[in-house]
Amino acid sequence: MSLRLLIDEDFQDKILVKLLLKAKHDVITANDALLSGQADTKVLNYATKNNRIVLTRNCQDFEALHLAGTKHSGIFGVYREANVLKNMSFPAIVKAIANIEASGILLVNQFIILNHWNY
Repeated sequence: MSLRLLIDEDFQDKILVKLLLKAKHDVITANDALLSGQADTKVLNYATKNNRIVLTRNCQDFEALHLAGTKHSGIFGVYREANVLKNMSFPAIVKAIANIEASGILLVNQFIILNHWNY
């Protein structure tokens, strides 16, 4: 199974995109979608209209949109640690997404912290 992902502009590293594509995900970046510099609400609306899950490091703002009741296709958040050695690597992010897929949980209208799925 593959997921349709929209990579937020704070997270569109070429290596991450390549790893996600290699894992057979359908990936576009905020730059690809002409969303650079746009408000988070516009990014989430675009993702929802195009049936894409947002992958972001901007957890606080996207979680606030989620908690406000905004309908969406799903949001994957990756929290950054003060200790950079504890941050998720790109392969760990891809693995966490695979773990979520394997769980079979419903992703629509869910805010999922990938750090919790890194095992």
